[in-house]
Amino acid sequence: MKKTTLTLMLCALTLGGVASVHAQDLRFALVPKAMNNPFFDLARDGCYKAASELAGVECYYIGPGEHTELEQIQIVQDLISQGVDGIAVAPSNAPAMAKALRAAKNAGIPVMTWDSDLLASDQHIRRTYVGTKNYDIGVNLAKIARQLKPGGGSVCLQTGGAAAANHNERLQGIRDTLGGLSGTTPPGDPLRGEGGWTEVAGCPLVTDDDGTRAVQQLADILNKFGDLDVFISTGAFTQWLDNAYRQAVRPHKARMDSGDLVVLVADTLPMQMEQLADGLAQGNVGQRPFEMGYRSMYVLRTLVAGGKQRETIYTGLDVCTQENQDTCLKQ
Repeated sequence: MKKTTLTLMLCALTLGGVASVHAQDLRFALVPKAMNNPFFDLARDGCYKAASELAGVECYYIGPGEHTELEQIQIVQDLISQGVDGIAVAPSNAPAMAKALRAAKNAGIPVMTWDSDLLASDQHIRRTYVGTKNYDIGVNLAKIARQLKPGGGSVCLQTGGAAAANHNERLQGIRDTLGGLSGTTPPGDPLRGEGGWTEVAGCPLVTDDDGTRAVQQLADILNKFGDLDVFISTGAFTQWLDNAYRQAVRPHKARMDSGDLVVLVADTLPMQMEQLADGLAQGNVGQRPFEMGYRSMYVLRTLVAGGKQRETIYTGLDVCTQENQDTCLKQ
């Protein structure tokens, strides 16, 4: 038995379905929110790695050049017209993408989400979700904040797209954990003293996954509120422009060193881990994008073969602080 065939059969069994191997080529699309995003580059690499292991499978990585909701929807509509064999998408606008994916489902094309899911009311459209339990990113970021600032304080939250389900779930996790709340819905309500925490005026900041905008927002808010206690970003966009981020926070390094100012950011990309090691952040909660792209190809291959999938496949988190930054990403 060929190695690729054995790998395929074992993976299908592991993920809950039994796949038969077909000779025809299969084209599976992996659609990110934006192709200029280093986080999604890792998912692309995982997608290509899986395709190299699966005989007859092509990873077709395609998405908007920049974070543009309408362009992402148009790309998915074009993929449906082309008749691709499966679509894995990270929705920028969850409600709007649900409408596009209904057409794929009606055309008999297996669809799944990764990184960001559809709203709960639309999740019957997709077959499965592969990625992070996004609420838990917010929970873990907030836990670091509470540990470093046990008495609470002022906080500014920064997020991605306003209609992105994953970022709204992270905001909810932050607000619930800081405020001691439950029974809320994404993105939760701004904190007005709950648990000792208050969100400052003008926040949350919405970046639309634009790194330049994210860094400028960070610089502006730190300059406007010189006594801000905590800044939390729900995505790597705040830090992936390394030089710009460093320039934005260096003027506030003394406050960070003393613990007066805490900066926490989601994700653990290489430049982020270097910033953490240099004391330019106090914590990062990271996802595993390579695994998302990798597993998406195996999931779609199983679905095409008639196999079953769990409704959600979580890929785990890495919680990194200045104390454990040397070891937090080592498996």
